[in-house]
Parts: sequence; structure tokens; C-alpha cells
Amino acid sequence: MSPDVPLDTVGVIGLGYIGLPTAAVLAQAGKTVIGVDIKQANVDAINAGKVPFVEEGLESVVAGCVAQGRLSAQLETPEADAYIVSVPTPFKDDHEADLSYIEAAARGIAPKLSGGELIVLESTAPPGATEHMAEVILEARPEFTSEPNLPNSLYFSHAPERVLPGRIMIEMIENDRIIGGITAEAAELNRELYASFCRGELLLTDARTAEMAKLTENAFRDVNIAFANELSIIADKQEIDVWELIELANHHPRVNILHPGPGVGGHCIAVDPWFIVSAERESSKLIATARAVNDAKPQLVFEKALSQADRFKSPTIAALGIAFKANIDDLRESPSRSITNELAHRLPGGSILVVEPNISELPAELDARDNVELADLDDAIGRADIVLVMVDHDPFKNYDQEKLQGKIVIDTKGLWR
Repeated sequence: MSPDVPLDTVGVIGLGYIGLPTAAVLAQAGKTVIGVDIKQANVDAINAGKVPFVEEGLESVVAGCVAQGRLSAQLETPEADAYIVSVPTPFKDDHEADLSYIEAAARGIAPKLSGGELIVLESTAPPGATEHMAEVILEARPEFTSEPNLPNSLYFSHAPERVLPGRIMIEMIENDRIIGGITAEAAELNRELYASFCRGELLLTDARTAEMAKLTENAFRDVNIAFANELSIIADKQEIDVWELIELANHHPRVNILHPGPGVGGHCIAVDPWFIVSAERESSKLIATARAVNDAKPQLVFEKALSQADRFKSPTIAALGIAFKANIDDLRESPSRSITNELAHRLPGGSILVVEPNISELPAELDARDNVELADLDDAIGRADIVLVMVDHDPFKNYDQEKLQGKIVIDTKGLWR
């Protein structure tokens, strides 16, 4: 049984792509939710019922919950019955996890505690990170303990997100969730909180297993993508259509090869496998190799585009898509973004026309370049010598291929076979 403690007020630390949807669904379920973010602009937008990024269905929920007084945002950590930490976990130069954001969140929570609170780490992190968060808090507040069912108990748990950008508001509610407590009581308390909004199965385990499960999910996908990306490189050298090759191979009843692309992006698949590698370097050679294959793919796409650009004195390249996946505005760890930036750097006399339907302005490193501009699809293709497809956004899929006559097309997504 879960401890008899209230879970009416929830502080969500970090209002990014996962934190804000989590805050929204909790508020929608009737909790009083106070979100915390370090950016004043994000706080102001949320308190006005707006969202600082594109995610289908999010803004209407945020607007409704703010209007009803169940959701608010601020810069300072509040007092609450439960806390959900949803902050970035990047990796350092040696691919070890940078836990400084988690540590900062923990130090912000510590002064607000009175005993009995649930503290959930939702950020994806390596094994031991939840225990580390607990240590930071307990070091700051030694009068508390993680031992359960005492007047001075604190309850620490890990509940990693497992949602798909573009479907977060659906999958946040429908998907099964893994919940790992430092103690069984913490896991039960975490389950009680998440049951208020989640209709999927809530699977309880210990914190380390929960941490490793999320990393395992993304490492599995990374290895399979690496196979497809390596296959595309081999097929290209053998003058074989990789898309036809995969389609034929997938007719085998036990084969399901994924589609290749320009690399792997986002803050999950491109990052999480490194946490396994850094934790067990000698035992994770396959996972490390997959990461190396996927990390190398953008360079190969860049070199292919550059070799075609060398045919023109002042080439114009339409770069179709700089988000890390289709139909979203998330540019984090995007391989197409890095390819576009490298092309702009190597072709100062050329023009790079970025077509990204989900953003209104270029990221800073591209906006600073004189030879890069944000353009619409028809204009960019009309002016381009080379059309480089890197993201399979819906508008690209439906494009009239008759308008590609006379263009050099480099299609890394197999849209226009």
C-alpha cells in the first residue's frame, strides 16, 4: 500500500517538451499544478494560456487549465505535495551524463520540503541518477530520510517518459508507464499520482531497473536504425536502390528493417544509448558501434551534397527539413540541422534555402549566416539547383514531383522514389 500522504498539489520542474505536457495532463486530471521554468518568456506564455513550442493538442489543454486556475508557472520552486523533475540530461564530451540540471532542481526542491513529499525524476538518466537526486536532497536536508512510513520520510521514484513528439498528449495518457521507486512505498505513491491521468498499465519496479528500461528501449531503436543506415551506405556504393532493397527484404515474415535517414536526432535516441555505454564501456560494444554508425551518417550526407554542389559556381541548395523528425518543430540534436549548417559554412558563395514548415525563424547559428534563409517549399525548389530532402514532413510527401524537373535531388528519406 502507498503511504497516506496528500498528492493534491504538484510542482513540475522544467516546462519543456515533456514537463509542460505532464503538467497539463495532471492539471486536467484535477491536480493543482505549479510549473517551474528558468525562462521568463516561457513562464509568461504559459500563464497567458500559450505554449512555447508546437505540440498537437497541448495549447488547448494549457489554456483551459490556466483559465480554471489549476495550472500556473513561475521561476521559483513552490511548496507542493509532490514534485516531478523534468529537466535536460545532456551528455558531456566523454559521453557521460551531465546531471547538473537534476542537481540544480534537487537543490531548489530541498528548502521547500516538510516531510512526506514524493519526488519523481522523469528525466531520462543513467542507472543511479534517482538515488543521486535523493542524495543531493538528503545532504541538504539531513533531518529527512528515504526510509518509508516515518514522519520525516521522503519518497523518491523514477518514471521515465516514453512518448512520441507529435503524439505526446495522446501517448502521455494511453501508454504504459514504468515506475521505479527507491523503495516499494515510493513506487506505490508514484503509481497513485500517475494513475490520476494515465490509462495505460503502470508497471512497478526499482529505480535502477526503471532507468535502464528507458535507455534499453532507445538503444534497441538506435541499433535497428544503425542497421538501416549502414545498409543504405552499402547499397549506395553497390548502386542498389536501398528503398527497393528494404521493401523486398521486409517481405520475409520475420524481417522488419527500418528506413534509413540522414542520421538520428532528438533528445532520446541520439543521447540515451551513450548513458549505457558510459556506465558499462567494456560490455556495450554493439550499442557503441550503433551510435558511431548513426553519428557518422550526417557527414556522409553532407559529403554527397557537397560533391554535387561542386558542379556549380554558386550553387543553391533547398534544404528540406531541419527538425529531427517529421511534423514537429523540435530541432534538438537534429542531423539535418547540422548538415545544413556545415553546407552553409563550406559554401560561402552559395545559397542555402531552408524549408521548415514548423518554425517561424531560423536557429541562431543558421540565422547568423549571410547565405542561409528560411523559404517556403515552392520558392525554394523553384530557385534550387539541388534539392536535399532530410525530413519527411507531410508537405514534402505530397509535393508535385513534376516541379523537380532539372533539379539534382538527394533524397535521404525515400520520399520521391
